[in-house]
Amino acid sequence: MPHFTIEHSANLDERVDFDRLCRTIHKTILDTGLFEIGAVRVRTVRSAHYAIADLLPQNSFIDMSFRIGRGRSDAEKQATGAAIFDAVTQELASLFDTPHFALSLEIREIDPDLSWKKNAIHPRLRQKGN
Repeated sequence: MPHFTIEHSANLDERVDFDRLCRTIHKTILDTGLFEIGAVRVRTVRSAHYAIADLLPQNSFIDMSFRIGRGRSDAEKQATGAAIFDAVTQELASLFDTPHFALSLEIREIDPDLSWKKNAIHPRLRQKGN
């Protein structure tokens, strides 16, 4: 159940390759060895309307949320968060060249008693040995 959401300000559309960013995060998640490939979801949500800090039009943000199921230690969650944040920071290095960009990441554990899932992708990938 690793679901990764990248919420971003619309003024980043021309400055960030979000397809590449999603693939970078996807790979980083899998490289931890903590998550099964059939469960990984990385997606973006574009925010067309926002008010950031001092309201300058060049202000921008990316807020990342990583929802995972229970079962990982605090050290594993910390290492995963650090790996993802480092990969994203490297990929978006040019955005930090101006004083108008904010980046954040939060990891949240999902309560299994309050989460329902049905996944037809798992069986297909498990048959392939992935």
